[in-house]
Amino acid sequence: MAKQLSQAAFDRLKAEYDDLTTRGRIDIARKIETARELGDLSENGDYHAAKEEQGKMEGYINYLEATLEDCEIVESDGDTSIVGLNNVVSIRYEGDDDIEKYLIGSIEERRDGLTVMSAGSPLGEALLGAKLGSKVQYEAPGGKLTVEIVEIEA
Repeated sequence: MAKQLSQAAFDRLKAEYDDLTTRGRIDIARKIETARELGDLSENGDYHAAKEEQGKMEGYINYLEATLEDCEIVESDGDTSIVGLNNVVSIRYEGDDDIEKYLIGSIEERRDGLTVMSAGSPLGEALLGAKLGSKVQYEAPGGKLTVEIVEIEA
């Protein structure tokens, strides 16, 4: 199944991919070359660290490439009366006064100051399609929990 991303998340990931496949690869190649000039590669910590960094970066580039190739762009329809993908939802657990705020979507949608909740998680599934002001139940490891939807933001 294709990962669902907002246009903003797609654009951010594409910019990151473009940067890593150009500037990032050039920078790591320079680090490796500089470390090679230090001599014996078998005991060269700088060389091994640069090669490890290169491997991690290439793995992330592959992840970004696969995500960008196999994704579906979905946008919020602006309806803040029903919980949908990429909405920010404020909830209150039954018996608690504290309000918690979550972004419903994939981790690629993350924004500063917001916790991302997967739409496929038990609470995420219970919230999707629920109306503002309604109470929904979901199965948690300790039993059923009930939350009230206090606010929905596009």
